[in-house]
Amino acid sequence: DIHTNYRTFLGDVHDGRMTGRAVVEQMDEMIDRRSGIALWRQIADRIRHGIASGELGGEGRLPPELLLSQRFGVNRHTIRAAIAALTQEGVLRAEQGRGTFVEKSRRLSYPIGPRTRFTEALAGQTRERRAVLLKSRHEPARHDIAAALGLEDGALLIRLETLSEADGRPVSRSTSWFPAERFPEIAEAFRQSGSITRALKAAGVVDYLRKSTTISARHAEGGDLEDLGLAPGAIVLAAEAVNVDSEGRPIQFAVTRFAADRIELVVGD
Repeated sequence: DIHTNYRTFLGDVHDGRMTGRAVVEQMDEMIDRRSGIALWRQIADRIRHGIASGELGGEGRLPPELLLSQRFGVNRHTIRAAIAALTQEGVLRAEQGRGTFVEKSRRLSYPIGPRTRFTEALAGQTRERRAVLLKSRHEPARHDIAAALGLEDGALLIRLETLSEADGRPVSRSTSWFPAERFPEIAEAFRQSGSITRALKAAGVVDYLRKSTTISARHAEGGDLEDLGLAPGAIVLAAEAVNVDSEGRPIQFAVTRFAADRIELVVGD
């Protein structure tokens, strides 16, 4: 069974499909100047969600800076900083002398089901798909990961940091943990194959299933910003999953962060 948990207003489930729809009432709230979050970042969030909901940019064009500054109660410099971040992120496109336009890039649909596989999930939607190993290391299992994998606290794990691309564009970044005793060569197998499925097969796991998935939305941080090419304040959809082999033994605990403006997660059986 797949358990889906949306912890913020950034996403909701509608007919089994996760969208980036925003709550319009929250869009219209005044900026919180005491939150500790930069004003431009708060405004970038509201513009992003306003575009997703259709409240802003419905005609393909963002309102003028003056109107936005009046709406949010800030100066135009702050509005420009928010627009610059969204332009870097690929949400907006600025044309000198014409204004700021919404980039209508198509989101890819990524199904979350018992046999979720990156290459198969995006087949038919993209021409090329690949995954690369960013880094790997051995580390002791913290309590939550040990419990998910049926191991003792502190058991030795192999941690993989991977990046997945579709048609040359980064769409997700994952952190995976595997029991080191059972999968001592998993990092090298993935490095050579570019596939978790093939790496596991090389270790004797012919098939595996998704035992559970928890989905949430949050701001991208650290390496996710750089590797996914996102601007500060960008949203990622995080899928925390446990995979098991055909005998039901846990083999992988993973947290995958998807760029919310490029991927929509479709929850199925």
